Amino acid sequence: MVPFTRDQQQIDNWDYLVKNVKTKQHLVDIKSNVKNSQFAQPLFEFSGACAGCGETPYVKLVSQLFGDREMISNATGCSSIYSASIPSTPYTTNENGQGPAFDNSLFEDFCEFGLGMALGNKKMRERITKLLNDAMNEDHVSAEFKAAAQAWIEAKDNADASKEASAALKPMIAAGAEAGCPICKELKTLDHYLVKRSQWIIGGDGASYDIGYGGLDHVIASGEDVNILVLDTEVYSNTGGQSSKSTPLGAIAQFAAQGKRIRKKDLGLMATTYGYVYVAQIAMGADQAQTLKAIREAEAYPGPSLIIAYAPCINHGLKAKGGMGKSQAEEGRAVESGYWHLWRYNPVLAEEGKNPFSLDSKEPDWSKFQDFLMGEVRYLSVKKAYPNEAQELFDAAEKMAKLRYQSYVRKSKEDWSENA
Repeated sequence: MVPFTRDQQQIDNWDYLVKNVKTKQHLVDIKSNVKNSQFAQPLFEFSGACAGCGETPYVKLVSQLFGDREMISNATGCSSIYSASIPSTPYTTNENGQGPAFDNSLFEDFCEFGLGMALGNKKMRERITKLLNDAMNEDHVSAEFKAAAQAWIEAKDNADASKEASAALKPMIAAGAEAGCPICKELKTLDHYLVKRSQWIIGGDGASYDIGYGGLDHVIASGEDVNILVLDTEVYSNTGGQSSKSTPLGAIAQFAAQGKRIRKKDLGLMATTYGYVYVAQIAMGADQAQTLKAIREAEAYPGPSLIIAYAPCINHGLKAKGGMGKSQAEEGRAVESGYWHLWRYNPVLAEEGKNPFSLDSKEPDWSKFQDFLMGEVRYLSVKKAYPNEAQELFDAAEKMAKLRYQSYVRKSKEDWSENA
């Protein structure tokens, strides 16, 4: 035990910094590259997740890029616990009081819950559009207001342009409401919908691959502008490490005590069959630039998007010195060895006659695949407990990884030109 007064100076330093040091993100384009993105204030901080958690860096990055207009529907699981441990929350606001709006739903309906958020927001903005059109048809409305209203209608579906148009329109709406205009009075109650919202639906692999998959499929099939972020730990992390459809062949988990005997479900490739869903598979520790690019493209795409993010978990049992402190490096090893692959499917490219599928990771060094497996207790324990079957399982896991990689290579070589 040490006296509490020992930390008083650090408390004073902290209070000074919080009060006097402000974000510098307005000085750079935070979306242009990885370095610039980290000048942005995280609107997700001090989460209380496991040290080295592979999930939280993705959630933090999304909050840095879009947090001032972000809405979140979160599935039950690790991400809901570290995001909303009452009475505290890691989500915060910027100096303008803007920050993510968060709510949590169940395993089975988190995607539908997020879709409901998006549709509710869409309906409110349709009311704004109708009211502005009504106002523009009034003779007494000034030309300045009509121009600002028209500018907002044209810009409302573009995030940055809607911010600019909203900043010009809001004071005029407030002035009209104060002057007694009934249309402006109603618009004043809706002015917080003027800036385009960024709708995110966040869940783990248990919710996304398994229990909530029917809802996920329903939501991406709707064609609505929502972004689904799957934090893929390849196991039910929060409920104690049960096997999911994301758990790879050969890995030990609860309900797969002798190592899972069937291959991992390829959720991303399944989603690409719709043709109008943006899909990406990422691993921040392997390629930060690809992660940033995929998240930006997904959010900008005017339709459903699905991002599957590899996230090392304490349940994996990392053997590397430093354990979960090396989770980012573990993501790099996963991609280098062929255990995980990086790719993007962008429907916008298909409309241009280009191949929408981009394989972003290099050809793996397959000689490192089984070394990667032996670096995690979830595989190493199979070898110790079932030495006669372990090598057969690991060989099958490597074969499945190669088959998956070859399916991505074939898609990357497809000819999408008009004359193909």
